[in-house]
Amino acid sequence: MKSLSLVLCSALFLTACASHTPTHIALNPNVPVSEYKIDRFDSVAVSTIDVRKANFIVRFNKEGEAAKLVSPSEPIRQQLDDVFKKAMRNAGYQVDPAASHTAQFQLDYLLTDVTESTFGFEAKTALTINVVAKNEDQEFTKIYNARGMLKGPFSPDFATLELDMNKLIDELTTKIINDAELHQFLQQ
Repeated sequence: MKSLSLVLCSALFLTACASHTPTHIALNPNVPVSEYKIDRFDSVAVSTIDVRKANFIVRFNKEGEAAKLVSPSEPIRQQLDDVFKKAMRNAGYQVDPAASHTAQFQLDYLLTDVTESTFGFEAKTALTINVVAKNEDQEFTKIYNARGMLKGPFSPDFATLELDMNKLIDELTTKIINDAELHQFLQQ
C-alpha cells in the first residue's frame, strides 16, 4: 500500500512539474567592448528609459489558444542602464548626472514572437533603441534596430530564447557604443 501511494504521489508531482510553464525569462545583457576610446576627459549624463507600452518580452502564439505572455525576471530598463553606464565609462567618459552633455537610451521595442505549430516553432525577435544625445546647442537622435529569427522542432525552451535575446541585445548595444557619430557629437 505504501509503494502504491508513493507511486501516485510521484506521478502527481511529475505531472505538476511538467505542466508548469515559466512566467518570467531571465535576460543578462553584457557590457559591450568599446572600440572607441576618447582622448580627453569628457563627462556625460547617461540615462535609460523604457517607453514600451507593455512589460512582456515574449509572446507565445498557438493556433486556437490565447497568447501566453512572458515578462523579464528583472526590469530590462535597469539592466540596460547599467550596461550603457559601464560601457560609457569603459570608453573613457566620466558619467555624471549633472553633466551638460547627455545621452539618453530609449528602449522603444523588445519582443520575441513565438509561433508554435505541430511540427515546430518559429521565434522572431525585434529590438529598437533610440538614442537622444544633447549638448548646449544641439541634439543628436538616432534609431538602432536589430532583428533575429530562430526555428526549431518541438517547442522552444526558455534557455534557447534567453540566449537568442541576450545575443541580439549584446549585438545592438555593441553597435550603439561603437558608433563614431555618437561619440563625435558627445565630444563637441
